[in-house]
Amino acid sequence: MIETPILSRRNVLKTGAAAGGGLFLAWGLNADGSAAADAAVSELNAYVTIAPNGVVTILGKNPEMGQGVKTSLPMLIGEELDVDWSRVVIETAPVNQARYGGQAAGASTSTPSNFEPLRRVGAAGRQMLVEAAATAWQVPATECATSLSTVVHTPTGRKMTYGQLAARAAAIPAPDVKTVTLKDPKDFKIIGKSVRGFDSPKIVKGEPIFGIDVDRPGMLYATFTQCPVHGGKVKSVNFDAVLAAKGVKKAFVIEGQGDIKVFGGGLQTGIAVVGDSWWHVKEATKLLKVDWDVGPFADHSSAKYQAQADALAAGPGQSIIKKTGDADAALAGAAKVIEGAYSYPFLVHAPLEPMNCTAEFKDGKLEIWAPSQQPEGGRRSIVKIMGLKPEDITIHMIRCGGGFGRRLNNDYMIQAAMIAREIGGAVKLLNTREEDFAHDYYRSAGWHYLKGGIDAQGKLVAWKNHFVSFGEGGTVLFTAELKPSEPPAPVVENFTLEQSLMDCAVAVGMMRAPVSNAVAFCSQSFLDELAHAAGRDPIEFQLEVLGPPRVTGSAATKDVYDIGRQRAVLEKVRDISGWGKTTLPARTGMGAACYFSENGYFGEVVRASVSPSGQVKVEEVWVVGDIGRHIVNPTGAMTQVQGQIIDGVGQALGLAITIEDGKPVQTNFHQYPLIRMPAAPPVVHVTFTETNNPPMGLGEPALPAVIPALYNAIFAATGKRLRSLPIDAKQLRA
Repeated sequence: MIETPILSRRNVLKTGAAAGGGLFLAWGLNADGSAAADAAVSELNAYVTIAPNGVVTILGKNPEMGQGVKTSLPMLIGEELDVDWSRVVIETAPVNQARYGGQAAGASTSTPSNFEPLRRVGAAGRQMLVEAAATAWQVPATECATSLSTVVHTPTGRKMTYGQLAARAAAIPAPDVKTVTLKDPKDFKIIGKSVRGFDSPKIVKGEPIFGIDVDRPGMLYATFTQCPVHGGKVKSVNFDAVLAAKGVKKAFVIEGQGDIKVFGGGLQTGIAVVGDSWWHVKEATKLLKVDWDVGPFADHSSAKYQAQADALAAGPGQSIIKKTGDADAALAGAAKVIEGAYSYPFLVHAPLEPMNCTAEFKDGKLEIWAPSQQPEGGRRSIVKIMGLKPEDITIHMIRCGGGFGRRLNNDYMIQAAMIAREIGGAVKLLNTREEDFAHDYYRSAGWHYLKGGIDAQGKLVAWKNHFVSFGEGGTVLFTAELKPSEPPAPVVENFTLEQSLMDCAVAVGMMRAPVSNAVAFCSQSFLDELAHAAGRDPIEFQLEVLGPPRVTGSAATKDVYDIGRQRAVLEKVRDISGWGKTTLPARTGMGAACYFSENGYFGEVVRASVSPSGQVKVEEVWVVGDIGRHIVNPTGAMTQVQGQIIDGVGQALGLAITIEDGKPVQTNFHQYPLIRMPAAPPVVHVTFTETNNPPMGLGEPALPAVIPALYNAIFAATGKRLRSLPIDAKQLRA
């Protein structure tokens, strides 16, 4: 999804005099990360600006939605540039992948994709500043050092600030970034130090930095109402009452194009109401009289999906996704065979900022202000749907008020663009919460019919999973799949994964830690179930299943699994949590789980209590993570992990989207209760084990393990095994 930049002397760094005599450093990359041609280099945008007063402005290249990359990526440049961080200003880069390489937020790839390239940009700038000072003093550059935005001539103690050197440095040819010297990590002054999020003060003060805050001269406001059932069309609509309502300027139908079940695929038919204030159009939208052609999905429901899944599971799978050894023979010869049917529901993303986009169409040109995780993907979709040229579309990357994967689908960008073209001006499209719930790209529901075999010594000898999910034409829907490399597939000798598919009434998409966020619950809970059936300690049982440290898979197939790293985090969390060494009160238990997701290895332990009425309280959580050799911003890393733990606990405690008559029952937060402070774990201990591996991202990998760890704690507290999400308190009553 996110292209990895490739550096070269020609295309990465160019210098020139900035306005006011400062210095700018710029890099240019083609969208695929390859070197830009000479013709493109002349169009490069500034990446770092050093003003005469010493203020350094660094651009954040990727979308920010709370994961902290607007701060952490500029930290990489600032470290090697040797800046005084207190005098750094961070601004959001324009959307231009020809200049910046990939500009997207997803799959926790921002840090690994940019860790070295951005450091090299900073190091090249530092080298130029040193050469500028050495030339001014007529001394060898090797006698100069840098610190806190200052170049020092070591033998004499003479100093010049970056601001004083900026104009002179602009005349120095760019160095070959492949040969610049990077710092020894022991000399880091910014990387590895806790830095406050650059936008945090603005957020606290309520300054307008989100998409919902964008304002344009003469801007109108719009709603976009789609059929309650996915894929429905407008048979007829009466606009009379709407057009007579206060503040309404126009109302019209926009016909759908493409398949929105395909990631970034298209536009669903809808009705736009445009007026002079969002309140006016929201209220007027209620007056629409629409006769919908609801299409083929109006009889779909969650209850029917469950019944269909059960029926499919009773027979053989429609296809075999992975088969190693002979699970059937091993099950036949096992001393114990344990079966468990696990399931999870659809989930809506529900970011606190609803989907919105501001678009302005004028003289055949389109300008967009979009809180998107993948703005370039939005441009591609608009080109496909509207027939515009890419160069006629300007996109401004605006901070997202939460995303969690929802803003990877740019349907709201397409809708806003279509409305702007229709009215020939500027418009802000803003969803109601109900529209957001009704037309999300949901986390897919799924069903896992599991069998596990235990031998006479209490060892796992077989694992079989009949997975039922959603698909069309025999192809599983995007993010509704179960990859053959998903744990525990790499470590079980006799393993079979079968798959059966059924039609789906809704669109599904990526949610934080895609696929893993749900399937980890099933596999890690079932491993705990097998451990107890074998009379074994769950962590020791899991370590035995993992086996000795080794690496499975390959980089070529993108399924590398380092079992030594997985073991290490599980052993560490066992030790720091006091696992098995604490006497717990009645109806209180500890549960453990581990998982590998988005290139991060995590082990987690949850202590939870269950009241006689069945209410679950998470009392304490221990988390150990391995995301490589460097933590760029420890404060940001800790809050990301804590946020994922709270997110996962909230999903487990009470979140579900239920389908009836082809549409979701839940329409707002009164039916979809996001976790509140009293239900959040009061203590989340976060430990990172830095290993000699490339640094990875941290927006997602801590989430998957916390849900099964909580469910396993519930079993330890009550002896009752829950196999579906969310938690049903009625089943836990004393």
